[in-house]
Amino acid sequence: MSELEPWPQAPILAELPATAMLTPHFDTEGLLADLDALRSIQWLSPQIISGDGLRPGVDVDWRKLPLRSVGGDPGRADPGGPALDDFADTPLLARAPHMALLLKHLPAPLRCVRLQSLGPGAASPLHNDTKYGLPWGIVRLHVPLITTPGAVLTIEGTTHRWQPGEFWYADFTRPHLVRNDDDITRVHLVIDCEPTRELLQLFPAGFRTPRVLEHTLLSPPDVHVTPEELREHRCTFQIPDSFTAFDEPDGAFLTSPRTRTVTVDVHEGRLVLSFSGEPAFALVPVGAGEFRFAGWTVERTIQFTRDCYGRPYVTLRSRVADQVRALTLPAGPV
Repeated sequence: MSELEPWPQAPILAELPATAMLTPHFDTEGLLADLDALRSIQWLSPQIISGDGLRPGVDVDWRKLPLRSVGGDPGRADPGGPALDDFADTPLLARAPHMALLLKHLPAPLRCVRLQSLGPGAASPLHNDTKYGLPWGIVRLHVPLITTPGAVLTIEGTTHRWQPGEFWYADFTRPHLVRNDDDITRVHLVIDCEPTRELLQLFPAGFRTPRVLEHTLLSPPDVHVTPEELREHRCTFQIPDSFTAFDEPDGAFLTSPRTRTVTVDVHEGRLVLSFSGEPAFALVPVGAGEFRFAGWTVERTIQFTRDCYGRPYVTLRSRVADQVRALTLPAGPV
């Protein structure tokens, strides 16, 4: 989360509407029954994750209940970032069968999913979310469950009053705030997922033109890698500090003066990146020897290659829409 200025992105995407109503419209009867079943659970205060790790968010009555989180941890209400585990259902989702069915039918890989409540009189500061949009391979969707005329979203100066059962997308990299001036708590189901061509069929037509698709970081298909192939990528190299901070300014790792020694090895059937012997990030294959960080998208990847003499190299990449920045570094044996 940062303040006021929109996070830079391609002009064609900046020209898209800040919000869009999607299809379908949901019947809220079952969703509200799920909500009632979860009300007795302790909802969490806001949390955010940055290059410095997990920390408290804004101090307002803005509570969250995680249905999916990094590692399926019911104690994490943050939207996630590079980690040792990918996203998984929390035990709470089993108590919300109608919400689980809604999520099952979304044609996109799911990241974090949480219920968010905004109490009477609560308001967020004007802010924008970092790297949460089409150019970075993440979209944030809302299904309002309980709302009143005084519960509003204001984004780029336009105020919205979304209604129960509607399905909404918003570009939260743009300056926005939420406010509840009524005496009833507002509750939304908030879904972070990776854009696919199938998901974009639920959007207005302007979101899936060839030019927009060219600047959208679509989710790649799943890739299977054998244990033998994983072992071929074991290595050590010097990684720029900023490359493992997912909220860095785009491309900062290309000129970062500080580096750390990193080891890549196989742990429990996964390729894991470690610092000083401590596992830090799991790596998930996306094809051709390239891996994304668990908990993140192909915005940030590491590719393992060898030259014609068999010498190992790694190529670090970051992607924003159709822009790719790359840095190739020599690697050594573990």
